[in-house]
Amino acid sequence: MSNKHGSLSINSDNIFPIIKKWLYSDQDIFYRELVSNGCDAITKLKKLDMMGEYELPADYKPQIQIVVDPDNKKVTITDNGLGMTADEVEEYINQIAFSGATDFITKYKDKANEDQIIGHFGLGFYSAFMVADAVHIDTLSYQKDAAAVHWECDGGTEFDMTDGIKEGVGTTITLFLNEDCLEYANEYRAREVLEKYCSFMPTPIYLSKANAPEEYETIDPADKLDTDTVVETIVEEAKTEEKENENGEKEVVEVSPATEKLKIVKRPVALNDTTPLWTKNPNDCTEDEYKEFYRNVFHDYKEPLFWIHLNMDYPFNLKGILYFPKINTEYDSIEGTIKLYNNQVFIADNIKEVIPEFLMLLKGVIDCPDLPLNVSRSALQNDGFVKKISEYITKKVADKLIGMCKTEKETYEKYWDDISPFIKFGCLKDEKFCDKMNDYILFKNIDDKYLTLPEILKPVEKDTEKDAADEAAKSDSEADTADADDGESKEGEYKDERSVIYYVTDKNQQSQYINLFREQGMDAVILDHNIDSSFITQLERRNDNYKFMRIDADVTGTLTEDTSEDELKDATESLKEIFSKALNNDKLTIQVQKLKNADTPSIITLSEEGRRMQDMMKMYAMGGMGMDPSMFGGDYTLTLNYNHPLVQYILNHKDSENVPMFCEQLYDLAMISNQPLSPEAMTKFMKRSNDIMLQLAK
Repeated sequence: MSNKHGSLSINSDNIFPIIKKWLYSDQDIFYRELVSNGCDAITKLKKLDMMGEYELPADYKPQIQIVVDPDNKKVTITDNGLGMTADEVEEYINQIAFSGATDFITKYKDKANEDQIIGHFGLGFYSAFMVADAVHIDTLSYQKDAAAVHWECDGGTEFDMTDGIKEGVGTTITLFLNEDCLEYANEYRAREVLEKYCSFMPTPIYLSKANAPEEYETIDPADKLDTDTVVETIVEEAKTEEKENENGEKEVVEVSPATEKLKIVKRPVALNDTTPLWTKNPNDCTEDEYKEFYRNVFHDYKEPLFWIHLNMDYPFNLKGILYFPKINTEYDSIEGTIKLYNNQVFIADNIKEVIPEFLMLLKGVIDCPDLPLNVSRSALQNDGFVKKISEYITKKVADKLIGMCKTEKETYEKYWDDISPFIKFGCLKDEKFCDKMNDYILFKNIDDKYLTLPEILKPVEKDTEKDAADEAAKSDSEADTADADDGESKEGEYKDERSVIYYVTDKNQQSQYINLFREQGMDAVILDHNIDSSFITQLERRNDNYKFMRIDADVTGTLTEDTSEDELKDATESLKEIFSKALNNDKLTIQVQKLKNADTPSIITLSEEGRRMQDMMKMYAMGGMGMDPSMFGGDYTLTLNYNHPLVQYILNHKDSENVPMFCEQLYDLAMISNQPLSPEAMTKFMKRSNDIMLQLAK
């Protein structure tokens, strides 16, 4: 081949694919591109061997060698793939934007599997110029009588191509790094980048440092391989000890025999796993392998709860493993990482267009050869194929969870507290997922028993239908009275006949209410995660037959004795006057009931609507919007137990000097069971409690 000097062919037809698809945001990605090109070349060569168009040497071992040379500021990447002829260098390198992989597929479309070809050879190669002042290529094609080719370019539009001296089939790319990118010639930095992008590429990758001192290791002679270079044989003499025999005589005894070891040149160790776990059939993977893979990839030594192995060939190729990690706190849920791969080549973390947003809380890997190596998020947003992938992943997760709930209920319950934030977040973000999971969401009741929604609603409908109706009628009656005062008619008013699911947000603080419920055989569920408020609102919006109400939202009829309308009228009016004056609060709603539990003097309730509005205001306030949650505090109701002696005392001794103190104490005690007191209120409560004890001590 005669020497050639020319200019790289760049025109409007082939520059735009570069602009659109191959503008890199990270410099270090050149390692991925060049190594994946090498994997491509090796894959192609092995396919040619399989098709009988080339015969691999008997001792052929596919590999990519990366040598960093910080002293000379260069990096070399060598593969033993199919190499290139001068014509191929001209086509794939000099004319930018042609794809070697695409051309190969076109030629062998009836014989080769397209999914196994990683990249676009020419384009990926030019990522080298992000870090190098000059790049050299030395290549020798597999083709018979092919001549070696040397190519070099200093980063401009001009190149030089001459006869080369490379002997083995394959390609060596040498990067002469610019001064700003010398870090990539550092062995440890190179290893870091290669482990990031290339940990699971299908060809063994070896990293070494130029001119590094030889390293050695010691092995047993029986473990010697034909490829080992023996430096020396090390003989360890037998160890002896002087011991006294049975005759009382001393003699030298051999305690360990002589041993022979071989000192060899340290065997190279590939830095990648060429057959990652997700490429295997799920039936061939053990529990220990799944856990080890999790530890190695995510460096999380807390064992995952369980995992889902994705393995789909049609209508698209997708493999992967999703792990449900154990959560120690509610804030751990934001630390998930889903790694996206293309034919074992790392693309990116957490691409929401491909991976459902709620699954980004998980940890895992997804390998989809149908996705491009360089993902354009703007292009993915409107891609129907990508949407199908996302929907498939969501469906597989839902199917796994539903299957566990049906067939492994105890295991499902054991994991529930950890996985519930994932599932609830998924229900909020994906309506289809919410519909599938609706009957398989677990709720832990006040006795720590896990129940599904159908299991909760069945006894509610059976046992408390009358109570719910009475409660609704009571609410309607109160509303009618209020509107009657305004002169407005309530004819035809909507009557809420939904079943009520009571819930608890803090078992300790709301223990008083829980005890009242237990005494009457009533149940409630625990909803103590910060996502629960939004979650139950979502469920109510999508289901018309039930509603959620906190356990302290109202005094249900089940907790009170039946009384006539006039029986407590006088007591109610009198106690309203006494408490309003003592508390200096004429806006507080006060009611008098005969509670079945005679030990409870007073209860504070806040309507469900008022509480949710307060929660929303708190969220806005935390977001810096300046909303005041207390502006919705007018819905509090103080319920006084007519059956309690202290209430009776206040009613019968309203002129006593101690009554105002008792009223304040009953109010604060009731409020403490509902929510924490303000610092000012707590200070007054403590002083008042001390005063009461001092009076008792007199």
